[in-house]
Amino acid sequence: MNNYNFSAVEKAFVRISGMEKTNTRIPYIAVDNFPLLGLFTALRFLEWVSENPNGVISLPTGKTPEHFIKWTQFLLKNWNEENGKKILAKYGLSSKEKPVFSGLHFVQIDEFYPIRSKQQNSFYHYVNQYYIKGFGLDISKSLLINCDEIALPDKKHFTDVFPNNQVDLSLRYREAKTSFENLQQRAIFAIDDWCTDYESKIRAKGGIGFFLGGIGPDGHIAFNTRGSDHHSTTRLTATNFETQAVAASDLGGIEISRNRLVITIGLETITYNPETVAIIFAAGEAKAPMVKNALESEPSNVYPATALGNLRNARFYITNGAAVMLDDCIDNYYRAGEWSNEKTERAIIDLCKRIDKYGHHLTLDDLRDDKYCKLIPNLSLDTVKQVEKSIISKLYAGMASENNQIYYHTGPHHDDIMLGMLPHIHRLLRNESNRAHFSILTSGFTAVTNSFIKDALEDTKKFLEGGLIQMIDYPDFFVDGYEKKWDKDVSHYLNKVASGEPYERRRGLAHRIVRAIVEVYGVKDKASLKKNIDDILTLLYNSYDGEKNPPNIQKLKGMLREFEEELVWAHFGIQVDNVHHLRLGFYTGDVFTEQPNKERDVLPILAELKGLKPTVVSLAFDPEGSGPDTHYKVLQAIAEALRLWGKEEDLSKVRIWGYRNVWYKFHPSDVNVIVPVSLNAMATLDTSFTNCYLSQVDASFPSYQLDGRFSDLTKRTWVDQLKSIQLLLGKNYFYLNESPRVRSSHGLLFFKEMTVEEFLGYARDLEKSMEGIVV
Repeated sequence: MNNYNFSAVEKAFVRISGMEKTNTRIPYIAVDNFPLLGLFTALRFLEWVSENPNGVISLPTGKTPEHFIKWTQFLLKNWNEENGKKILAKYGLSSKEKPVFSGLHFVQIDEFYPIRSKQQNSFYHYVNQYYIKGFGLDISKSLLINCDEIALPDKKHFTDVFPNNQVDLSLRYREAKTSFENLQQRAIFAIDDWCTDYESKIRAKGGIGFFLGGIGPDGHIAFNTRGSDHHSTTRLTATNFETQAVAASDLGGIEISRNRLVITIGLETITYNPETVAIIFAAGEAKAPMVKNALESEPSNVYPATALGNLRNARFYITNGAAVMLDDCIDNYYRAGEWSNEKTERAIIDLCKRIDKYGHHLTLDDLRDDKYCKLIPNLSLDTVKQVEKSIISKLYAGMASENNQIYYHTGPHHDDIMLGMLPHIHRLLRNESNRAHFSILTSGFTAVTNSFIKDALEDTKKFLEGGLIQMIDYPDFFVDGYEKKWDKDVSHYLNKVASGEPYERRRGLAHRIVRAIVEVYGVKDKASLKKNIDDILTLLYNSYDGEKNPPNIQKLKGMLREFEEELVWAHFGIQVDNVHHLRLGFYTGDVFTEQPNKERDVLPILAELKGLKPTVVSLAFDPEGSGPDTHYKVLQAIAEALRLWGKEEDLSKVRIWGYRNVWYKFHPSDVNVIVPVSLNAMATLDTSFTNCYLSQVDASFPSYQLDGRFSDLTKRTWVDQLKSIQLLLGKNYFYLNESPRVRSSHGLLFFKEMTVEEFLGYARDLEKSMEGIVV
């Protein structure tokens, strides 16, 4: 074990990890999965508090702390109970007295500015709910960032000074041109003074003793984005696109977060106390590049977390997925256990990329000089040919014809299936002996902004007032007529896509909105319909950006997303009855969605499996939660449903297709099916996404990887995947190939085909992973 000053808890997890020697600038400890990461972090926190009952703590906001918070509360509640004692003993805390939190001093890390403190999407509200109240901290000993209480000139509130919630920081440096700009300029300087005072109060406490934080897509710590000075202190500052993309879900869209500033403690605020225990935690392969840059780079403003390198108690707690790019972990991957074909493929493909050389140009010296290729048993130039042959077999697997199959395609959210597998699904559906069902497991309402639904409702009002939604005139419409002809809505809309009539497309959307309102609100006549629309609009116009909607509006937004999904698959002749909307109950729109449970979330999936009897089940294969936490929870629910189904029927011939999309990508060695993607397939993706996912066209909740539509990012992924295979096989393999499908390839789609047994080996038991009863 390295000569680090590890605590008893840390030593226990180091032993479990088996990685007793690491070679990074900041020590790290890796664990198997996201829930276990939360347990580890909670145990270390409680260990520190028991030793520092009057210490200064600073804890994070967002979704990453979910399991940390739940485990902390569980252990405090069960400290002297048998189930608590067992965990404490296992991880070296059995000798500690139950920590007392009343003496702790809390420091809020950051906050959007401006934002009302009473808003549920403010970090002030979060820390009060989950830390001050949730952990029983003394609020009088806390330093909090309450935007409502930051004193501005002339005793004005920020709503008077910054009426559009936009702060022009150029006023720090330029002359104010109007009296109102002068007021805003003085307000900015007042906020700067407040930040300086906040910093002074932290230092007066001796600095932060225990800091826990996540790491952002640009490597940011707190809101210290890429490029932040390592000596930075508390300040009002702007953010970058990557940070704004992540914050979009908190604030109600990138349109809001793009123009919102933040108040954040600085990097030196964190490192001021040389004895600070500073822990950064991260889960999933999506965080692997940021973790690698933070742990293996020399100190640089480009990588904010490198500022922690001078703290002897700085640590990274990460999942194995988040560690995969670290040199230590790559080395361990190749050197531990038996050699495999996957290792050979990975080593050869990565060598081609690293030295920018085609596979058929590699020399034996290239292979022998490479750190990992030289480990391949019986290494020769034939090894490269074997890898080429293996990749080609995967490519032909992606072109194989299939007959008489029943496909059950599942998606955590609307658009996940399309972005993950559309070209392959499209081709297989051309064979009419195959049948396909599409099941979206959550309502997806959080992806619909208030501004979009307001515009759609205003349109609907106009169409109603103009007598352009005639179906409401049928005598049975408000009885049961609204439940009929949903396929007609879809057909009408797509006809207007074909004829190029955007006005008529809007009218087609209005028809479905009317049906949804009648269903959700139990509307019985025209007058009530119009009143309900007015009431919904009034509520939305009086909501703040990012506010959690009431259940009925959530359902209305969800039904809009469901219409979008039906439009996509209708392109390929799929009727509404074959597009299933499960609306699993764990998806609530709260900061922490509930954990899946058997009755509510597993049994509906099981019922569909038993009723449809699919031969193929596709799913978003995200076992560590690299993407949204919904992916992880849906995967566990599907796994449990398959387990239960397997107790009743023989599933040995059922295939599982694990796909990934914009959140999480495969290495070619991880997959066994590679699908050629033509320009025509890309155009189909692009036009169907643009014409059908109406609420997503403006990319209000984009990936941090691209300021644009998910369909554009998907195409970029397919193109990049082709480049990696072209480097191995050569470009001429594609453009001179005897197969027209290979010749027309301008992108590649990867997925992993598994047996049910193999899939269940990846997915942990639902109860253990989600409820955390056994670790």
